Amino acid sequence: MVATDASPAMLELARETAPRADIRQLILPDDPLPKCDAVVSVGHVLSYLPDEASVARALAAASDALRPGGVLALDLCDRLFGALRSEEPNHGRVGDNWAIVTRYSIPRENVFVREIATFLREEGGTWRRDDERHENVLVDTVAVPAFLAERGIEARVLESFGDEELPAGLVAIVGHKANA
Repeated sequence: MVATDASPAMLELARETAPRADIRQLILPDDPLPKCDAVVSVGHVLSYLPDEASVARALAAASDALRPGGVLALDLCDRLFGALRSEEPNHGRVGDNWAIVTRYSIPRENVFVREIATFLREEGGTWRRDDERHENVLVDTVAVPAFLAERGIEARVLESFGDEELPAGLVAIVGHKANA
C-alpha cells in the first residue's frame, strides 16, 4: 500500500500512525501516481483542485496508474452540489464554549465555496477565532464514465459507495480497468 497526500502535516500524521507504510507526498494533478491495483480517494479530494481541467488530468493520472483489473473509487462534487446550495442561507451554531459560522457562495461558474469561522473559548474567557475556506470545483459527473472509458476504465456514477448516504450532489465514481 502506498499512501499519498499533498499536505506535509497529513503525511507526518500518517507516518506516526502507520510507520511501516510507504507514505509519499504527491500533488495532483501533475505528480505521477505509481502503478497500483486500486486508487481510492474519499472526502471529495479532487473537487479541491482549481478547475475542471485539473480534475480531468487527475482522473487521467489515476486511470493510467491502474494495472489491468484495478479498481477506481472516488467521490466528486457534481454541479448539482452547488445548484442545491446556491440559495442556502449562511449558517451558525453556538455551544457553551464554541461557535461556528458558515457562509456559502458560488463566486464563479462551477465553483462552490464554504467560508467557515470557528470560535473557541479559551481559559480565562477569551475567544480564539480560526478561519477556513473550502473551494470546490463542480464537475458534470455524468460525463466522467465516458472520459474514463477512453482510458480503459469502465465506471459508474453512484449515489454512494454502499448503504451510506452522501450529501446531495456528492457522488461516488466506481470503476475498474479491464484485464489486458
